[in-house]
Amino acid sequence: MDTVAVLLEAPERLVLSRLDLTPPGEEDIVVDVEWSGISTGTERLLWSGRMPPFPGMGYPLVPGYESVGRVASAGAASKRRVGERVFVPGAKCFGPVRGLFGGAASRLVVPGARAVPIDEALGEDGVLMALAGTAQHAIAAELPELIIGHGVLGRLVARLVVAAGGTPTVWENNPARADGAMGYQVVAPENDARRDYRSICDVSGDSGLLDTLVQRLAPGGEIVLAGFYSAPLSFSFPPAFMREARFRVAAEWREPDLIAVRDLLDAGRLSLEGLITHRRDATAAPDAYRTAFNDPACLKMILDWRACS
Repeated sequence: MDTVAVLLEAPERLVLSRLDLTPPGEEDIVVDVEWSGISTGTERLLWSGRMPPFPGMGYPLVPGYESVGRVASAGAASKRRVGERVFVPGAKCFGPVRGLFGGAASRLVVPGARAVPIDEALGEDGVLMALAGTAQHAIAAELPELIIGHGVLGRLVARLVVAAGGTPTVWENNPARADGAMGYQVVAPENDARRDYRSICDVSGDSGLLDTLVQRLAPGGEIVLAGFYSAPLSFSFPPAFMREARFRVAAEWREPDLIAVRDLLDAGRLSLEGLITHRRDATAAPDAYRTAFNDPACLKMILDWRACS
């Protein structure tokens, strides 16, 4: 059994390639992928060659951790059933080719426990489950009052805060990304005079922002680092000392975060609509990746694998 996959042969060298798949076991399922998303954070770093040392790093690799598809076959111990639509957060099923994170392919072999059943009505929006789970993970300890960045992750953080009863402010420097607010306000940093935020969530990935954010904290306030940073982070100590600032790093989602997001979606308290702005057939993957990384109007690019076999 094989698959057609996006293959990063080396930095900035991306092709579609047919790869052999690891045979499935009793606990595994085979998923025919319908759509996969392109991450403008970690995948951009993989594509550009700027990814910091990371477990499993190396080329060639299959990127992607945002895939939605149907279960084509299910092992006896997989606890999944044929025909289910599932979200798959990547795979490691390509033999000697690394899966980092291995979701951008027409067919995947994954443990059934790793695939999350999702509502049929979600359709292509299901690729956003990973980002929504990451957003949920970032705010689980405390609802942020200020969110930095109004890309897809920032919008999801804001929507989740609103769903939890909060009224956040979002900073965004790019006027083209200032629209689309749902129950919160988006402002340019220079138009925000407030300096007593109890919790700030940064999803920008900008490693040079910490001093600016510390200046906006209330005493004892917290800055949550929820982006992915390719450069070292640093800050001036005296202002942080005066405010007794706290810093927390929020890692990627965990299973309870995905379940919480799914429950909010099922209850109609969270919407994923309007976040996917660009779509390409999977055969146009090289162009799709360039657009996702270079077009500021592109919030989220997805690949459609349904005609690819």
